[in-house]
Amino acid sequence: MAKNTLLEIKRSLEPHVGQKIMLKANGGRRKTIERSGVLEETYPSVFIVKLDQEQHAFKRVSYSYADILTESVQVTVCNDDGEVRITIQQ
Repeated sequence: MAKNTLLEIKRSLEPHVGQKIMLKANGGRRKTIERSGVLEETYPSVFIVKLDQEQHAFKRVSYSYADILTESVQVTVCNDDGEVRITIQQ
């Protein structure tokens, strides 16, 4: 059952490759990390986000679909204007 859920999360992200997204990740010790970038690629177990250069020191981050399932990461797809289009959840 969990494998099907992970596959559903992957399929819900795939149509948004190349679009701007916002990430909220659990940084541990009650810390939340917020990042923005472009969904660059989806792979069988992970997805890659190319971060905005002016805001972050490194170029890319990767997260697993299990991070979304366990609510460690929240992904929000945005329009070019920065308006929220959809939030990807379990």
